Amino acid sequence: MINGYLEVSEIAKKWNITTRRVQIMCAEGHIPGAVKFGRSWAIPEDAEKPVDGRVTTGEYKNWRKSAK
Repeated sequence: MINGYLEVSEIAKKWNITTRRVQIMCAEGHIPGAVKFGRSWAIPEDAEKPVDGRVTTGEYKNWRKSAK
């Protein structure tokens, strides 16, 4: 890998999340400085973990049933 950059698997271990989640964050532009080389991503070593904006509280669970 390029000096100063890490692979998706290394970042996933560092941030304690899945490799797929890191790939999605890169594709959506949530990780500044991430660059795609062919099929793999190069992420800066000093990149900070972005805030995960997904709803995990179950707030929207069964929202169709409760709207009636």
